[in-house]
This record gives sequence, structure tokens and C-alpha cells, in this order.
Amino acid sequence: MSMADSSSSCSCCNNLRQRCPRPQGLLAQVITKACLLALLFGVVWSITQRECLPGGKLFGIVILFLCAVCGGNLVGMIKLPTLPPFPPLLGMLLAGLLLRNVPYITDAVYIDQTWSAALRNISRAIMLTRVGLGQDPTALRRLKAVCLRVAVGPCTVEACTVAVVSHFLMGLPWVWGFILGFVLSAVSQVVVIPSMLLLQKDGYGVEKGIPTLLMTAGRLDAVLAITGFTTCLAMASSKDSTWMNKGLLDVVGGMGVGLLLGIFICFFPSKDQEDLVLRRCVMLLGLSLCAVFGSRVVGFPGAGSVCTLVMAFLAALGWGGDKAPVAAMVGRAWDIFQPLLFGLIGAEITVSTLDPNTVGLGMACLCTGLLVRLLATFLLVHFGGFTLKEKIFISVAWIPKDTVQAALGSAALDMALVEGDEVLVKLGLDVLTVAVLAILTTAPVGALGIGLAGPRLLHRHTEDEESGPTSQTKDMIGQKKDFHESKL
Repeated sequence: MSMADSSSSCSCCNNLRQRCPRPQGLLAQVITKACLLALLFGVVWSITQRECLPGGKLFGIVILFLCAVCGGNLVGMIKLPTLPPFPPLLGMLLAGLLLRNVPYITDAVYIDQTWSAALRNISRAIMLTRVGLGQDPTALRRLKAVCLRVAVGPCTVEACTVAVVSHFLMGLPWVWGFILGFVLSAVSQVVVIPSMLLLQKDGYGVEKGIPTLLMTAGRLDAVLAITGFTTCLAMASSKDSTWMNKGLLDVVGGMGVGLLLGIFICFFPSKDQEDLVLRRCVMLLGLSLCAVFGSRVVGFPGAGSVCTLVMAFLAALGWGGDKAPVAAMVGRAWDIFQPLLFGLIGAEITVSTLDPNTVGLGMACLCTGLLVRLLATFLLVHFGGFTLKEKIFISVAWIPKDTVQAALGSAALDMALVEGDEVLVKLGLDVLTVAVLAILTTAPVGALGIGLAGPRLLHRHTEDEESGPTSQTKDMIGQKKDFHESKL
């Protein structure tokens, strides 16, 4: 082919591309995601065949995953001006509820209980790893007392309040009352962190470090709730008179093993190895899964959660600035298992079998705990140098709940199913039901509350363009970079 012919051919190709532009925007995204979902189903069907047909074990899991992803995308598309986006997990949870409670579809979408429990435990291990990696020791040292007060005080007060109210209203045993209390006491990072980043971007509350305070305290709040829940769950799973020692042994043993594994993973794999990020991620997630599943095998189910938290925290501390790519890779794994977790949680709830008393009294416990939490938060930040409006905003920002409630609520039910006791299964379903109610009610209300209250209650700080960035602005940039890299 001559140069002239080649030039003519290239010219024709360019003209063709200009006349037939490539699809872009929302339509292209929808078509791409639909093809990917169809490809996923096709690959699984080609490998498993009968198991991937209606009524098979894999069919239910695949359909649940696809519906949860679609539900999350639909809810994520709801965007209101000046307000943070609604958390996609609401759509994932509702997708599971619909699949479980729509006639005819329920019979076709069969989900094996053993598979469901295993997938929820995998999701829980990944979630705990992300929580451990998300801790920021530098921010904790900088914010000091006020951060500890905001993180520890409201969480503990709400857990104790819910325990007392649920014991007298719902008739829960004291240990199960505290299990429910710690399930409900964790604040939502999925709602709080993106909302705080939006406020930081516009300069609201930046001068006094309110967004940084809430993001840091929210991570510590989750750790406290998980630790309290783990201790109480270990007590509930013990049938002998040493139930209190059993709970303490779970926590202490989990911390000890997590400390050893955390130190080990700081040095192995070594920095001179190839594919360091991938190997660190595989090592960290592998040890987390072994801790969560292995602790159940040896009879200490609560130790795995504490071990995973401590190990991930020490790993992040040892890796320093190199933890960001590992956290981002763990976030990718969470993107896959998050729809499964919330879809499976929703699929555990059968509306027709719900006791109206459980729903009503559960909502009463939830509302009472929230009111006490708001009051405790307002009082605990009283000596932090904040104005009245800023105190009110900090209290409102502590309303939403989601991911921790789903993970811990399902853990209580899994423990009851393993024990095989009908009374414990009933208690586990009650805890899970109230946890689902908490997600459905507080997540959207909290997102709206933060979005509406922030610009009205916080002072907007504007910097002169000629001046350099302040330390608070630098901290804001670092927090935003960490959030996007870890995909919290």
C-alpha cells in the first residue's frame, strides 16, 4: 500500500469517527453496567449450570447481588442541591427486602442459610479491616480530649440507655440488651465522612476543625461499638457460669493475637518484594478472614473481630504513608461485598412474620437512645470552645447509622443460628430487625440533617487567595485524599 493510499484510509477513518461519535454520559454507563451484570450471570451459569437456574443456590446469590447493585445505583442517583448524596446502601437493603417479600419471586430466589452466613462473615471481615486501616493516630493525638469525649461518651451512653430501655420494654435479657445497645450506638461513617468533606470544601466549620473532629471521632466510635458488641456477644454465647470471664477472654485474646499478627505484617512482605501493595492486601485480608472464621471454630467467636481491628490498625501504623494504596485495594473488595452484605441483611427480614410489638418497641428504644445521645453529645462538647450553634450541629451529625449496624446485627443472628436455640434465634432476629429499622430511618434523616444544618449553624471560613493554606486547610486536603483513596 502506497503512502497516498494509507493517508486516504486514515482520512476516511477519521471522517467515520466524526460522523459516528462514541456514546458517552449516563446512557453509556447504563449500557456498560448492564452488559457487565449480564456477563457476570452468563459466566456463573456457564460454569455451574443447574445451580445458577431458578431455585438453585447460586441463582439466589447472583440475583440478589445484581438487584442490590442496581438498587444502590438508583439510590445513589438521588441528588438534591447543596445536600450530600443518599447512601447507596439504602437501595441495597431495600432490594433484599423486596426479593424476600414479593410473592413468587421469593420462591425462585432461594438463598441457602449456610452460604448467606459465610458471605456475611466475609463482608464483616472486610469491613473490620477497613475500620482498622481508617484510624488516624496523628489526628487522635492532635484533637486529644475533645475527640475522646465525642467518640466514647455518646456511644457508651446510648448503648447503656438502649440496654435498659430494651430490657424493660422488649423483655431482652441484660446481655442481649447491651448487644442491641452497642449495635445501635455506632455512628455512620458512610454518611458522616462524605457530608463532612462537602462542608470542608465550602469552608464550613473549618476554622475550628469540626469536620475533622467528627470524621476522626466517628472512626473511633465504630471501634468502641464493635469492641463492646464483641464482648457482650461472647458473654451471650457462653452457657456456663464463667460467661463474664469468657467475654473478657475473647477481647484480651483477640487483642493479643492481633498485636502479634499486626507486628508480623508490618515487616512481611518486605519492601523489596515485587507487587508489594497486592501482597500486603492479600496478606491482610487473608489473616482477617482466618481470624473471623477461625475464632468461631475454636469457640471464641468474638476474638476474631477484635483481632482484625488491632491487626489492621497496627499494619496501618507500621506502613505509614504507604497504607493508602492498600486501603484503596481493600475498598475495591468492599465494593464487591457491600451489596451482598446489605442485600443478605434485607433478605433476612420477612415482613409478614414481623411482630408489630417488636417493630413499635424497637423504634421506641431507637428513638430513646438517639435522644439521650443527642443530649450527651451536646453536654460533652460544652467545654470544647464551640458556640451554641456548633454544639447543636455536632449533636445532629451523630444521628445516622448504617454499615456497622448491618454487620453487627447479622453477627448476633449468626451466633444464634450456630447455637441452634430457638430462644436465641428469636433474640437475634429482634436485634437484626431493630438494626434494619435504624438504618432505614436514621441514614436518610441524618444525611438531610447534616446537609441542611451545616450551612446554617457553622461559620464559613474564607481565606485570602494570596495567603498560603492554613494547617486546617492542609488537614482538610489530607482527609479528602485519604477518603478517596480508601473509598470510605
